[in-house]
Amino acid sequence: MARRPLPRILSSGSAQITRSREIARTAADSATDVLHPLITVSRGLRKLAAKGRQKWAGTPKERRGPTLFLVAACILVVALIPYGPLVALITVMAAAAWQGRVRTPVRTGPDEAETARLQALYEALVPYFSVPEDPAPLFAHRGEWSKAFSEYEFDGNGRLTRLRVTYPAYFTDGEAAARARIEQLLHAKSGRGREYLFTWDEEGNELVMSVLPALSTDIAAQRFVTVPGETVLGFTDADAVQRTVPVVQGDITVQAPPVVWRTGPRSTEPHLLAVGGPGSGTTTLLRSIALQALQHGDVLIVEGSGTGEYSCLIGRAGVLAVECGLAGALSSLEWAAHETERRLIAANRARQAGQPAPEDTRRPLWILVDRPGVFGHLAAADGHVDPQELLSVPLRHGRAAHVTVVVAEQFDSVDALTEAVRTHTRARVVLGGAGVDD
Repeated sequence: MARRPLPRILSSGSAQITRSREIARTAADSATDVLHPLITVSRGLRKLAAKGRQKWAGTPKERRGPTLFLVAACILVVALIPYGPLVALITVMAAAAWQGRVRTPVRTGPDEAETARLQALYEALVPYFSVPEDPAPLFAHRGEWSKAFSEYEFDGNGRLTRLRVTYPAYFTDGEAAARARIEQLLHAKSGRGREYLFTWDEEGNELVMSVLPALSTDIAAQRFVTVPGETVLGFTDADAVQRTVPVVQGDITVQAPPVVWRTGPRSTEPHLLAVGGPGSGTTTLLRSIALQALQHGDVLIVEGSGTGEYSCLIGRAGVLAVECGLAGALSSLEWAAHETERRLIAANRARQAGQPAPEDTRRPLWILVDRPGVFGHLAAADGHVDPQELLSVPLRHGRAAHVTVVVAEQFDSVDALTEAVRTHTRARVVLGGAGVDD
C-alpha cells in the first residue's frame, strides 16, 4: 500500500507558528519601546494615587474638612492664574515620571555566595575562638556569623577585601603563636596570592583583616630626591609612611611613599642584610644602592655569584673595584679593613689636635657584598680565610669611620653567614615570599 504524503498545512504549520510568535514578540518589544514614557507616567500616577490614599487614610476625621477646603482653594487659585492648569499638568506629569522610573535595587547585605563564604570562615574559626566552659560562646558550630563579623567588604570577584572579627576576651591574643595561627587561617580561607594586613585591637578584642593593594612595579632606578645619608630601598603603601618623593613613573612624575634607610655616624642601624630567593631582586637592590651611593661616596663591590651583574658599574667615577674572584675579593676586603682602621686613627688624631677630621675620612665608603657564602666555600676548599672574616672591622667600626656594609644572600645560604655579619647587619630586607621560619 503506497504511503500518502501529509497535507501541506500540517507539514508547514509549525514553521508558520514559530514565525508568527517571533513577529508578535518583535511587535510587543517595539510597542514597549514606543509606549515606555506612557507606561512610566502611568506607573507613577498609580504610586502617587496610592500615596494620596494612604495620606488621606492617616488624616484624622476632624482634619479632613479643612484639608479638603485647602485643596479646593489651591485648585481654584491654580485655575484662575494665567497658564496655571498647564503648569499644574506639567508638574503632575513630571512627578509621576519621577515616581514611575525604574530604580536599581540597593544591596543591603551579602548575596548567597558571600553569605556562604562568611559562614564557612566563621565555622573555621570556631575551634580557635571557643572553649567548652563558655556558657554563651560567640563562636559555635552552626552559629550566627553576623555576631562575630561586624564589618565585611567583597571585591567584584566575590573575594573578601576587609573583615572585622570580634573574638572572645579569653583568647590569648598576646601570644605571637596564637595570633599567627589565626592570621594563617584567615589568609588561607580568604584567598592566596594577595598581601593581607592584620590589625589587632587587644583592648577591644577585635581583629581587622584588610587586603593591601599591589605595589607599583614600574618605578625604575633613578636619582631619588634624598639628602646625603639617605638611601631609598623601595616603595610602600601610602599610609605606611609620612613622606613622599618625586619619581619618574613611565612618562610622568608622581609622588611615591619611599622606604628610606638612613646611614652614617648617627644611624641606628648602619649596615644592611638583604635576603631573598633566586630571582627575587637582591642583586637589583644592590645595584640601586650602588647608584645612589655614588652621588656622595665611593663604592667597593664584591660579587660572589660571578655572573657579571655589576659590570655596568666598572669604570664609573667613585667605583673603586668590582671583584668577582676569590683572590680579588680577599685583597679588596683586606684593603677595606685597613682603610677603616686608617680612618679611625686619622679621625682620632685630628680630634686630639682639636682639628676637624680630614676630608678623605668623611667621604662615605660603601662595601657591597653579593653572595658571600660562595666565597666561603671556595676559601675553605683552597685553605684561605673566609672573606666574611675580613668584614669584622668595617662592621664593628664602620659607623664612626663612615663605612657602610651591605650584604645580599639567598635563603638557602643564610646559614653560611658568619656571626659578625649576622650580629652587625641589623637592618634587614626580605625580598619575595617568605615563610614563618624564614
